[in-house]
Amino acid sequence: MQHKKKAVVIGAGLAGLSSAIRLAGDGYDVTVLEKNENIGGKLNRRSGKGYTFDTGPSILTMPWVLEQLFESVHRKLEDYIEIERIEPQWRTFYEDGTSIDVLSDLPEMLEEMRKVKPDPDSSFMKFLAYSQDMYDICMKSFYKTSITGLKELKAQHTLKELLAMDPFHTVADGTKKHFKNKHLEQLFNFFVMYVGSNPYQAPAILNQLVYVQLGLGIYYVKGGMYNIAKGMKAVLDELRAEVHTDCPVSHVVEEEGTAKGVVTEEGEFFEADVVVSNLEVIPAYKTLLPKNSRTKKEIKQLTKTFDPTVSGQVLLLGVNKEFKNLKHHNFFFSEDPEKEFKQIFEKGVPADDPTVYIGISSKSDPSQAPQGKENLFVLTHVPPKTAMKKKADWDKYREVILDKLERMGMEGLRDSIEFEYEFTPDTLEELYGSTGGSIYGIASNKGTNGGFKIPSKSSVYENLYFTGGSTHPGGGVPMVTLSGQLTADLIKKHSEEAELGKNA
Repeated sequence: MQHKKKAVVIGAGLAGLSSAIRLAGDGYDVTVLEKNENIGGKLNRRSGKGYTFDTGPSILTMPWVLEQLFESVHRKLEDYIEIERIEPQWRTFYEDGTSIDVLSDLPEMLEEMRKVKPDPDSSFMKFLAYSQDMYDICMKSFYKTSITGLKELKAQHTLKELLAMDPFHTVADGTKKHFKNKHLEQLFNFFVMYVGSNPYQAPAILNQLVYVQLGLGIYYVKGGMYNIAKGMKAVLDELRAEVHTDCPVSHVVEEEGTAKGVVTEEGEFFEADVVVSNLEVIPAYKTLLPKNSRTKKEIKQLTKTFDPTVSGQVLLLGVNKEFKNLKHHNFFFSEDPEKEFKQIFEKGVPADDPTVYIGISSKSDPSQAPQGKENLFVLTHVPPKTAMKKKADWDKYREVILDKLERMGMEGLRDSIEFEYEFTPDTLEELYGSTGGSIYGIASNKGTNGGFKIPSKSSVYENLYFTGGSTHPGGGVPMVTLSGQLTADLIKKHSEEAELGKNA
């Protein structure tokens, strides 16, 4: 009887769980090792005083990615997870008192936009068509295979398609060209929030995120987003994959340039034919691999090309009142977005006047907070620790955030807080090992990496692969879940090629 190939996955974030499901489906004997006490990575939860919070992602887009994953192992997503569409998708607040709802009902959305632009019809429909074209093109390549760079992308597209990706412009160029209106530009530029990049540096192809949201909808998982991780774990149990929590990995065992397995901090050896790291690529090289000249050279090269995305200061606030003017998802925009992004991305300091996101899942799911009270997930993007020019005072910055929210309509917020928990770049780095506490992996930067991510197969060690926000296609729930699937596809492809080579 042929020996079953073994795969070890380091880290039980969504990408790690996703690649584990696919590898188990492909016949591997799979073991997942997670250092924290819970699976899910940044998708996690905290609770206290009757409040429950999703501590990471709060918005689900592109649910087809999850459906595809479950179908690949002959399961139906709805047997594990219940998802529902959220409308309005966002409510946005501006410093001048304007408020615009983002709606997937296009006539209603046009009506909202008329608050700031008398005739948005043709410019908005053109922008949406431009955004959808990009998404459709990406469905042919970007979301189908693990692309490592321009050469591979070019091989899969006609010149016409490549030009439709608007390769010479940034996200902000695209919105400016279509709208010439500061409110709408700021609104649509902020869709790159999903991948933690700067609209003034990110390639225009990311304008497809507007179609992803308005065309495909945004969703919430009943009972909390953490149920995505629980659903994946249930499938892994059925596939007889092993998932160990509280099990930090000490290092990857390598012989003659090939990964042979991993050793845990307790000293246990897990042999493997393939090792997949859900820990970000650069920290994985720094902490899990031999400190030889090959590893050092690779770290230097990657660090030069790939910057981490933003980090965040996250406040989980249980409040003893309901904020009637807020919806499930809310954005409180900065007065001057160019200054805000310049401070975060170029000056390496938290913005004086930041954009603040507030998710209140109890608006859609009353089980998440006591009656008459609400669970506020407050996220403010800040530079990753690696880009910080000086040490930040997070207590002081909390005051900046609360001042802004109270000024923009959330009167009595401070006095209503009865439960609070905080994450900063320090705690995010410590918990998830991400570079400088980065939330979304690698930033898409037209100038340094053309918007591409780190290749999923190690160029230094055989049988070593990566998955998650620092690899293709990037950060955010659908993207990292997809990266897990694409990494597994790559492993399958390389394994089949090796078999053919042996038999030739």
